[in-house]
Amino acid sequence: MKIRLTLFFFLLGYSATWAQPEEKLLYGAWELVGEDETRTVLTLSQGFFARATFHPGKNEFIHTVGGKWSLMGNQWKTEIEFDTRETTKVGTSVDRELDVSGDRLDFKNPKETWKKIDDNSPGELAGAWIITGRERNGKMNQRRPGPRKTMKILSGTRFQWIAYHTETSEFFGTGGGTYTTSEGTYTENIEFFSRDGSRVGASLSFAFSLD
Repeated sequence: MKIRLTLFFFLLGYSATWAQPEEKLLYGAWELVGEDETRTVLTLSQGFFARATFHPGKNEFIHTVGGKWSLMGNQWKTEIEFDTRETTKVGTSVDRELDVSGDRLDFKNPKETWKKIDDNSPGELAGAWIITGRERNGKMNQRRPGPRKTMKILSGTRFQWIAYHTETSEFFGTGGGTYTTSEGTYTENIEFFSRDGSRVGASLSFAFSLD
């Protein structure tokens, strides 16, 4: 039996034209420099971020952390909404000093260097989206955003979805990789998946529209 599934997402945040010029320099996807077998990718949209570490050779998901972020001068301020390694950090704030120059991002305390792997281009769907409705077999079930969230953060070419609960610090799953959009078709290429590593390498396509 074929099941028709439609998901509705709401874009979080305001127009990027309202953001500081310095903040816009951070939008997109970054990869941590210096890793050998694992990869760590940081995806930044306006107001929200997700960082994921995974092992491509083993199809293994390792860790993810994310939430809200803002920039005050050279201070990167975050509010942690999910952390699979240290759940006690959920609800806390973390400030880090940073320097950005071209396609290089340097964090201090602790020291990390990142290289930009996309700049939100082409960016048709770039942003942070939260699920607000699900349709099955013609019946629409709406969901109000609350502490139990399913979010998808997209740069110009990369995506990560996260399901979590901000009040209980529960984490339900994540996955991510690259995506493309073409003539109303959205296609995901999975690079990591916390629930089932055998899904790595799969491609999934969906029809989409922006209203």
